[in-house]
Amino acid sequence: MVFKRMLGAFGVGAPSVDTVLATPRTRPGGSLAGEVRLKGGDFDADIEHVTLGLVARVEVEFGEGEGAGVGEFSRAQVSGPFTLRKGEDRVIGFEIPVPWEAPISEIAGRRLTGMALGVRTELAIAKAVDKGDLDMVDIEPLPSQLRILDAFPQLGFQFKSADLEAGRIHGSRQELPFYQEIEFYPPPQYAGSVGEIEVTFVTNPGGLEVILEADKSSGRYSGDAIGRFTISHDDAMRTDWAGEIGRWLSGLAQYGGGFHGGHHGGHHGGHHGHHGGSGLGAVAAAGAAGVVGGLVAGEILEEAFEDVFEGEED
Repeated sequence: MVFKRMLGAFGVGAPSVDTVLATPRTRPGGSLAGEVRLKGGDFDADIEHVTLGLVARVEVEFGEGEGAGVGEFSRAQVSGPFTLRKGEDRVIGFEIPVPWEAPISEIAGRRLTGMALGVRTELAIAKAVDKGDLDMVDIEPLPSQLRILDAFPQLGFQFKSADLEAGRIHGSRQELPFYQEIEFYPPPQYAGSVGEIEVTFVTNPGGLEVILEADKSSGRYSGDAIGRFTISHDDAMRTDWAGEIGRWLSGLAQYGGGFHGGHHGGHHGGHHGHHGGSGLGAVAAAGAAGVVGGLVAGEILEEAFEDVFEGEED
């Protein structure tokens, strides 16, 4: 993509930038590789640095309302100072890490409705900074995450949407300033007792926390019910998640589930239960087909994501 707003930041005849991703699709804990291609303008330019940032559309609560902004969740400088000569072509190769807590935006080639992620190129010349070049990127789930997500369509749940909420999850080791909620509609058998289910992952190299939030729409334990599972990636692959989640939901409908709390001010609150993977039945790893069958393809276009950026910078 051409650095469209470069002229506005540095004047007519300024350098242009095009960042090209060799790996526009990755996973949490993975990396993104590519090239930053610079074209010298009508004059020599002293470049102070070239920096790449991973960014996402994030929902932010403002009192009783809610708005959207752009959150940067990883940042890597790919070049220090140098002089870009008049008309010079220069290529800067890079490979930048992706945080383990990076949100999921795509499953089996289909973008989740509500998700928009990108790599933003930042170029600094003479104390001025332009953040114009934006390239969309998609992050697929880890096998352990997909294993868990695949359980919901098995139980009859249908994918609704996903978003990122600014804030922190109570009691977790969350490092990013926001968390992802992947929402599912309940099947008919839960109608009247459990509403939408939201799934959040807090992932690290050794495993993940799985936080479930159910909207209990009726009964003695109406309100939000929270369940938490902490498990290694390997154990997550051997866990019967449809069985585990089904038992938790049955407990909610019958007893309140033992996990009852609130969701206030950008935090998951309440009392959380913990379940491990030991002693659970070994089941072969499921493929992506079950999850994809319940997805609605995301219609967020690159131009729409750029509009979010422009709104932030104005």
